[in-house]
Amino acid sequence: MEHQTTASGKNQSRHSASDLDRCAEVCFECYRTCTKTIQSCLKKGGSHADSEHISLLLDCARVCELSGDFLTRGSLRHQITCGACAEVCEACAADCRTMPGDQEMARCAEVCDRCAESCRHMSAH
Repeated sequence: MEHQTTASGKNQSRHSASDLDRCAEVCFECYRTCTKTIQSCLKKGGSHADSEHISLLLDCARVCELSGDFLTRGSLRHQITCGACAEVCEACAADCRTMPGDQEMARCAEVCDRCAESCRHMSAH
């Protein structure tokens, strides 16, 4: 993790406030999308309601909410949560793509991909 040290000796992230805000917005969008998708999947039933699929959507929603919170607060530890968030979002996107022809799953995969990309960037600096 890279940090700058101020004259007072406090560590600061190298990310600007606008970078943090943009990534937080993407994380919260992914949280909302996964949460709504869970409800839809449970109503659809079948493979959509498979426990592993629902569990992954829940994991994704929760880690996105957590990362969004860390980013919103400007926590120096956002790099840790963003790294985990990127990994879970990538897995969730891949899982959603296993249900071709479903526009809602395609939308969830797109949002997860966008969040993974944003969080990967935030965890790397």
